[in-house]
Amino acid sequence: MTARTTDFKHVSYLWDEAKAAELAGDEVALLIYRSNLLGADLRLTNYGGGNTSCKAMAKDPLTGEETEVMWVKGSGGDLGTLKKSGLAALYVDRLRSLKNIYRGLAHEDEMVELFNHCIYDLQSKAPSIDTPLHGFLPFRHIDHLHPDAAIAIAAAKDGEQITKELFGGTIGWVPWQKPGFELGLMLRKCLDENPGIRGIMLGSHGLFTWGDTAYESYINTLEVIETCARYLEENYGKKGPVFGGQRIAPAEPELRQKQAAAIAPVLRGFCSSERHMVGHFTDDTRVLEFINSNDLDKLAPLGTSCPDHFLRTKISPLVLDLGTGEDLSDVEALKVRLAPEFEAYRKMYTDYYETCKHDNSPAIRDANPVIILYPGIGMFSFAKDKQTARVAAEFYTNAINVMKGAEAISEYTSLPRQEAFNIEYWLLEEAKLQRMPKPKPLTGKIALVTGSAGGIGKAIAKKFVEEGAVVVLNDMNAERLEGAGEEFKSKYGRDSFATAQLDVTSAAQIGAAFDAAALAFGGVDIVVNNAGLSISKTIADHTEKDWDLLYDVLVKGQFLVTQAAVAVMKKQGTGGDILNIVSKNALVSGPNNAGYGSAKAAQLHLGRLNAAELGADHIRVNTVNPDAVISDSNIWAGGWAEGRAKAYGITVAELPAYYAKRTLLNEVILPEDIANACFAFTGGLLNKSTGNVLNVDGGVATAFVR
Repeated sequence: MTARTTDFKHVSYLWDEAKAAELAGDEVALLIYRSNLLGADLRLTNYGGGNTSCKAMAKDPLTGEETEVMWVKGSGGDLGTLKKSGLAALYVDRLRSLKNIYRGLAHEDEMVELFNHCIYDLQSKAPSIDTPLHGFLPFRHIDHLHPDAAIAIAAAKDGEQITKELFGGTIGWVPWQKPGFELGLMLRKCLDENPGIRGIMLGSHGLFTWGDTAYESYINTLEVIETCARYLEENYGKKGPVFGGQRIAPAEPELRQKQAAAIAPVLRGFCSSERHMVGHFTDDTRVLEFINSNDLDKLAPLGTSCPDHFLRTKISPLVLDLGTGEDLSDVEALKVRLAPEFEAYRKMYTDYYETCKHDNSPAIRDANPVIILYPGIGMFSFAKDKQTARVAAEFYTNAINVMKGAEAISEYTSLPRQEAFNIEYWLLEEAKLQRMPKPKPLTGKIALVTGSAGGIGKAIAKKFVEEGAVVVLNDMNAERLEGAGEEFKSKYGRDSFATAQLDVTSAAQIGAAFDAAALAFGGVDIVVNNAGLSISKTIADHTEKDWDLLYDVLVKGQFLVTQAAVAVMKKQGTGGDILNIVSKNALVSGPNNAGYGSAKAAQLHLGRLNAAELGADHIRVNTVNPDAVISDSNIWAGGWAEGRAKAYGITVAELPAYYAKRTLLNEVILPEDIANACFAFTGGLLNKSTGNVLNVDGGVATAFVR
């Protein structure tokens, strides 16, 4: 094998000879290894984008004879995390024989169902629409990627000529064609007409490269993309300033964060007119260069070119007509100002649908924007969940890179609106959407649970995430909060949570926590006042300091957090839930409990007062009254357990059994029981309930609400 350079500037060379040697002889394992390396570098392909394949001999389970099988990334999935279960395996001869019954472009969609007749491994993933693109090419290893550097050339007005000159005829060109059976035939025709080429550029779409081995395909792919990227770099600035130069200067980082946090809940409210959306914000330098430029107004309406991009970002973004230093404090005035911009966008999208739709097109989907650009500040994206919103932002950043490159070497061209529509409302794409799992009850909801690094708070946060929500974890203790964050990242993934250090007696920290929620997710829908402490002393031993601490944390803390929550919820205009974790002690008179019990009673009534006031805004306020939740709770630290044991004339070790035996159900109460009660209030079945008190105490008759 001829030695090839592995010194790249614009792509990452990650091949490990020792690791590859361990996989030698297993072409499928090498395919997965190569795919994971390609997917690890987002300069090579986007999350979930692109596909790879290999062809190898395998034993036919029916005849026992050796037959050629193609392993290719199946429908959905991501190259960076691809495993064997994400591959589709097909008989190559059967797949290629489908050409004999192909009825032409107007009927190509019917071929997808016929892929099932070509399946070799019945346990493998469903084949994607790109399957014939790999199957009709003869190479053992093939990479189909969507690198920004290549798409910039593919989306350039003179892309075909540039490709020919840049690669000296060694890279073929296929004009835009929707992915599918026809494009597979076009790729083979290009190869037949240009024998010896090392790859094919797909107009407005992406890149195909290949090799005889996994390594040859990998290195070929890197070399081609490196050449594209180097060419773009050499041309930046030759025609003039990037994006026509900067029209405005970006705001300072602190102001960008402040403005983004202030406006995000308002934008989220507009984008959630049909269903709750979760947001993402970025002020990445690549985004700022584009949104602050003279060419923003020219390029943004054109939309994206690569199908992977606009399927996730919609056909074009909404550009806000706001200055960087705008006063955003008058929320109602801001909504009045922004409403026409959202109405215009929805009308644009509806007109696009009505103009391009076919007789059998799926119904119009949500007409709200996915990408919102605020010049000088940054980019917002809104989608059904955090991961989808984050990935949408990443894809639009890819689109920015493409526009930047295409404009530097030629002129950027987007897909015609009809072609874009044919992809977005493709019946096969609709079928894929319909196969997706049904949303969980809290999908699209954002929750902030105070004191959520342990005990009841963490159990509530876990329950919410498991039911589809994202959460803002917080705690006074930074170390405890970091540990909770690591646990959530490991168990639920990085998109499930954000963190904020929070002392509920500090208005400044409360404000910062809600700003963190706005920047991470776009706002908040569920706020659980859970943070607390307990002090058990006789009236004689109770100090003024004890009293003030209890009322500051339990009552004032609940008041301040609720006040901040209501401000955000009113910005969104989509209602919300406020839950107060109080105690049976709010209703039961017990010994050695003057400060704690009276503060809990104040919490209970404060919740009822808030419910009475906030109903008109569809903000529901409800209370959960636990009792004796001992597991992993800070409430039992600092002498509380000793105090309660003394009050009842028992030992600390006897407390759990004592609490259980005094209940009607004779049950120990766990943090998960409180979490289930919180979900009962927020999961959708009690949307018309507010001002309620739900006891989760195993049944304490003296705590019955009456």
